[in-house]
Amino acid sequence: MWKPTLASFMFIFAFILSPASAGYDRNQAVPVEKVLYGDITSVRNITETQLIEDRNRGWKTFGGALAGGVIGNQFGGGSGRDVATILGALIGGSVGNRYGSGTSVQSLKLVELMINQEDGTQVMVIQYYDAGMVFNAGDRVRVVYLQGGVRVDVAM
Repeated sequence: MWKPTLASFMFIFAFILSPASAGYDRNQAVPVEKVLYGDITSVRNITETQLIEDRNRGWKTFGGALAGGVIGNQFGGGSGRDVATILGALIGGSVGNRYGSGTSVQSLKLVELMINQEDGTQVMVIQYYDAGMVFNAGDRVRVVYLQGGVRVDVAM
């Protein structure tokens, strides 16, 4: 029976958090299944937005409660000090939870390419936009089929 280990969870999270459409890093050698040449028939720049959720909400709530408790402990004496400490922790935790959490929006620039390949097939490829490699209709390109992905480059 399989028992989850820390290493297996780290592998799963690394797989989930890695960008799926990147395919490979520029400094990484990967096996190529095939390479076909073709001509671009259309190019469309698109933007994909992703909602990024703040995953540090619990720590920010805890930090706010801790800071509020320390500040509250500075006031009063005896049982009044205890009440001020508890109120400070509650208020600090509430502020940390409310203003420390949040989401942000990340925009990804993508390019959609429609390509007539030399073998007679037509494919559409969506990949990250690269300012160093701008595509235009009519450009000759090379379509590199990798294990689990495709990459299009301008043919030289």
